[in-house]
Amino acid sequence: MPTPHNSAQNDEIAPIVLFPGDPLRAKHVADSFLSDVKKVTSVRNMLGYTGTWKNVPVSVIASGMGCASAGIYSYELFRFYDVQNIIRIGTAGGLQEYIEPGDFVFAMTASSDSNYAYQYSLPGTYAPCADFGLFEKAVSIAKKKKLVFHAGGVFSSDLFSDYNALGPQTAWVPWSRMGCLAQDMETFALYCNAAWLEKKALSILTHTDSCVTGKFLAVKERKAAIDTMISVALDLVADISKGKNK
Repeated sequence: MPTPHNSAQNDEIAPIVLFPGDPLRAKHVADSFLSDVKKVTSVRNMLGYTGTWKNVPVSVIASGMGCASAGIYSYELFRFYDVQNIIRIGTAGGLQEYIEPGDFVFAMTASSDSNYAYQYSLPGTYAPCADFGLFEKAVSIAKKKKLVFHAGGVFSSDLFSDYNALGPQTAWVPWSRMGCLAQDMETFALYCNAAWLEKKALSILTHTDSCVTGKFLAVKERKAAIDTMISVALDLVADISKGKNK
């Protein structure tokens, strides 16, 4: 049945969900990539659609920004709609000088300054990780497409780096020093929910702006890079389906 944040019926959401932060990116995926598309939810303008890709059912539903929003939407998808796989398709700021705008980042694990994990009453610091099966398949797809990608830890922050009250270089620098590849705002909550509910998740990020060098993608380059990321995610959807049918 519908939730307070999702008006879709249970059978209107596919077992595999693409999870962009931006509602308009969800619409773009539905309009430009999927077939037989139906809008299934628009509560608070958090748009969601279900269609097919290579005859495989797939939904694309926006998460909004930050751990709090992504946590709500991913929890409800996993818990109430029995979604088995969520693939985040997001953008990120690079935290390492060698990562160029337009490169892709596969988040093996996520660190955070968010208090999201407080709910689990863990006696320490928790670092959730991606599902290895999804990660392995996504890396294979990226290699076949000859894409430049990086794999490692990311930093999911409650603070947008440029809006930190004490200056744009006070929050992310220590995380960069510890090897985090990029900063987003949602991966940590998604991976926590997947772990807690025994589901599968992977975060694929397009590096659009470097926190280190100040380099960034122009509008047309940004769109092209995001579309390439979407194609990787959709090929992963098809690959997941093949595995189930063996």
